[in-house]
Formats: sequence, structure tokens, C-alpha cells
Amino acid sequence: MAKPVAPQLADLLQRVLGAPLPLRLRAWDGSEAGPPADPAAPVAIVRHRRALRRLLWNPGELGLARAFVAGELDVEGDIADGLSRFWKLGRGRPVSLSRADKAAAVRIAARLGAVGPKPRRPASEARLAGGLHTRRRDRAAIAHHYDLSNDFYEFLLDPRMAYSCGYWASEAGEGYGLPDAQRDKLDLICRKLGLRPGMRLLDVGCGWASLLIHAATHYGVTAVGVTLSAEQRALGLARVAKLGLTDRVEIRLQDYREITDRPFDAVSSVEMGEHVGQDNYPVYAAQLHTLLLPQGRLLLQQMSRGAAGSNTAPGGGAFMESYVAPDMYMRPLGETLNFLEAAGLEVVDVHSLREHYVWTVRPWLDTLQDNRSEAIRLIGEEQYRVWLLYLAGAALAFEENRMGVHQILMVRPDADGRSGLPRGRAATLGADPALDRLTADVTQDEVDGAPRASTAAPTR
Repeated sequence: MAKPVAPQLADLLQRVLGAPLPLRLRAWDGSEAGPPADPAAPVAIVRHRRALRRLLWNPGELGLARAFVAGELDVEGDIADGLSRFWKLGRGRPVSLSRADKAAAVRIAARLGAVGPKPRRPASEARLAGGLHTRRRDRAAIAHHYDLSNDFYEFLLDPRMAYSCGYWASEAGEGYGLPDAQRDKLDLICRKLGLRPGMRLLDVGCGWASLLIHAATHYGVTAVGVTLSAEQRALGLARVAKLGLTDRVEIRLQDYREITDRPFDAVSSVEMGEHVGQDNYPVYAAQLHTLLLPQGRLLLQQMSRGAAGSNTAPGGGAFMESYVAPDMYMRPLGETLNFLEAAGLEVVDVHSLREHYVWTVRPWLDTLQDNRSEAIRLIGEEQYRVWLLYLAGAALAFEENRMGVHQILMVRPDADGRSGLPRGRAATLGADPALDRLTADVTQDEVDGAPRASTAAPTR
């Protein structure tokens, strides 16, 4: 009689991963092993021998990710909890098997029929060519993630199509949720930039035009946005036209290095700086400085890495780099500030929103899980699994302070060193939108009738 598979799998996985299993394991023959059964705890399911072969070829995070994306590894129960446990196990753990452990692992794998040639990578894995952060490769990297499907992003995001960390200006309570937090984030940016009617705003990496629309509608500015995503631009233009803002909002398919029609009164760049790369960041910072009028304000909202531990995975780790955001580069906040100051910008304020990102990602994850069939219809089973792993992992990384996100407000001083900023801090940063909101009444003229994501307020 054949031995149950699960205990053998548990032995093999513990040797390969170098740690006890973080949750109970069920094998393709129905056998189980690992921690005692707990109805409230998730269970990892190995559906196919190929998952083991992937781990033999790529021990650690990449092997686990490929197996999950391919559907060979799954989680039953609370998937966020289950993914988090495996994410903690694989992320950042150096795999260094002794010769004896390697031999034992190969014997177990052979006995289970898992030894063989390297499995083909899942189709959703990024395949980029050309020099790092050349304009052609940057376009391909952005297209890999942002050109996935406008219908999917409309399904996932809030009505304004804001795909960045929200600002949860109110405590959890009935009636305040993700759409409110995204509105308050957009308003906070506009207030920090000191926008007024007649000003000219540039948004670098404008997404689906959420900030452009908000600034033009509520602050009377003329706004220009640039993106490398053709799909984003197409939907952004359609939203702008529907709202009757074509005379005040322009969206270009353009690299930030190609912008020449300076100067602008204010410049924003929301979670785009992560995509320019380490070597190109000084070029990015210098270009933003050049595009600003003297005494003009710049606001960056940008993710960071290395706040609590070593900065060993500036791209976010093997899974993020392979499936979600290829060529992304995050650094500790201090390094980013050094680049910005070297470009001639004066840092006025740094505002951490790290925990706000946990509260932002969770509604996205809820929307995805609660509407599984619709998500799969829009992007397919494999991409659905990529997004499950991505959002669960992102929530965990921000929650554990392995990743951060900050709003950095800067000014370009004039030739005499004057900033032009008001003396009072409150006047410089703008009132808290929770106390004095210009956009208290949310109407469909701004949000364009997009399907709502989960509106549940976060638990703090």
C-alpha cells in the first residue's frame, strides 16, 4: 500500500524551505500533515506534483509563487491568512540546503514522481527585453501591469479610479469607506500643492485621470497628465470628455523625459517614482525641478522600502518583480530625499501613509475575493491568482512596516532662495479635509458612474 503523500510532502517542503510548515497541508491523495487541524485556520493544498518540481528548481518565494499562480498550490479557508503565512515563510529567507538535505529532498521528490525537467513559467510572468529603464522597456513594464484591462480596474477600484494609497481622514464608521478615503487623498494633494483657479498642473504618471479630474473640477486648474499606458490614456480621455473637461484637461502618452512645455505652477507624481529605477532617479528628480516655476510646489506620493530591516529586495521580491511590477525600485525614504535635494528641491513636509495603505488594499482584496467569478471573467484564472497573491502580500508588507508610503511636499526656491510659502504650517499644508472639506457632497459628475468597490471602512 502506498504511503500517504502529505507527510512525505511536509518533510520535503520543510527541507527545501528550511522552516516548519506554517499551516496544515493537504496533498492530491487527500492525506494531511502539519500543524493540528483547526477549523478556523487555512489549509494549504498541493494539487499537483509539479508544485514540488517548481520548488526543487526555484526554492523559496519564486517557486511558491509560480506554483500558486499555476493553480498547483492553493489555500482553503481564509486565503489572506493562508497566503500571509506562506508569504512570511518564503519572503527574504535564504535557501541554503546541506548536501544531505538536498539528497534527501531529491529522494522524496523522486518517490512522489516530482523529479523532472524545469516546468514552464506561467504565461502571466513578465518577459521584458532591452536595456533596463530604456524608454522602450519602461513602456513594456508599465503595459504589463496597467494595460491588463480597463474593465478589470473599473471593477476593482473606487468610482474615481484612484489606484494608489487613500487618505483615511475619518475613523471607521458608518458611511465612510474607500471612495471617501480616495476623495480625501486627492483633495489633500490639491491643498498641499496650493492649487488655485488659473494655475497649470502637471501630473506625471496620471493613471486614469483621477487627480486631473478632481483638480480641474474643484480647484479650477488647467491640468496636463502623462502616462505610458495606452489603456489608461484611452479611458482617462473618455472620462474627461464625459465630464465636459476637454478644454481644461489634457492626457498624453508620453515619457516624463520627453516633457518640454514647461513651466508648470505645480507638479504631482503619485506612486510613479518607484518605476523610474535607481540609476534614473536623479534624472527624474532633475526633470521635475526643471518643469516647475520658481516657488512652484511638487508633491510626490511614493512607496519606500527598508524602514524596518535591510533593503534586500528593492523591487519588492521575486514575485513582485516577475508578475506585478517588473523593474520597480524602492529605497529607504532618506535616500529618496537626498536625490530630491540634490536636484535643487527644498523638502517642506513628509507625511507617512503606511497604515492607510493597509486600509486601502483590504477593500480591493475583498472586492476581488467576493466577486471571484467576475474577476476571472475579466482577466482569467491565472491573473486572478496573481492578484490574490499580490494584494494579500501587499497588505502584509505595509502592515508589518516592511514597506512604507509617503507624501513628500517640496518647493523650487527662486533665484534668491525664497520659497513663497505662507508662514503658517496649516496654511502651507492645507486644512484637514475631514474638518473642512470642499468636496463634502460626492456627486456622479466627478466619479463617472464607475462600479463601486467595497465601501466598508477599515478596522483600526
